[in-house]
Amino acid sequence: MAESTGTTVEENVDEQVEEGADEHVSEYTTESAPEDAGRRPAARPVVTGNALGTGRRKEAIARVRIAPGTGQWLINSRPLEVFFPNKVHQQLISEPLVTLGAEGQFDVVARVSGGGVSGQAGALRLGIARALTLVDPENRATLKRAGFLTRDARVKERKKYGLKKARKAPQYSKR
Repeated sequence: MAESTGTTVEENVDEQVEEGADEHVSEYTTESAPEDAGRRPAARPVVTGNALGTGRRKEAIARVRIAPGTGQWLINSRPLEVFFPNKVHQQLISEPLVTLGAEGQFDVVARVSGGGVSGQAGALRLGIARALTLVDPENRATLKRAGFLTRDARVKERKKYGLKKARKAPQYSKR
């Protein structure tokens, strides 16, 4: 049976940590260097006017203007609830504002054209996210991580000759 040496595991760990603090950090490390205490953060821009953003999805295009306000929505001169009666689309559109915690801080005015309802909702969401990055560039990392700044490039595939649609072939007849 092994006998104890009288030192505990915690004491050994503390000694190892103190020894590791004197080591030189190599160029290739995952640890970040401590920031300079004298360096000031960049001044944040103050929003005094409107921010514009353009979003596209499928065939839809949304031109969005946001301004500091009370949270009113006007899409093609109609409120959000009238233009998009589906709650799923309303939630999809307002996700960038909810992610930043700015639900009632901006008035949104948008012109949406082309495409269908879901395409217009996706275009509007991208336009709002792009406008929010212009308002405050520090929002970009949060919006990018959530996937709101990525344009969904999926569009309808073109019809090919000899086929009924993009991939649907006419019925095969053996005789």
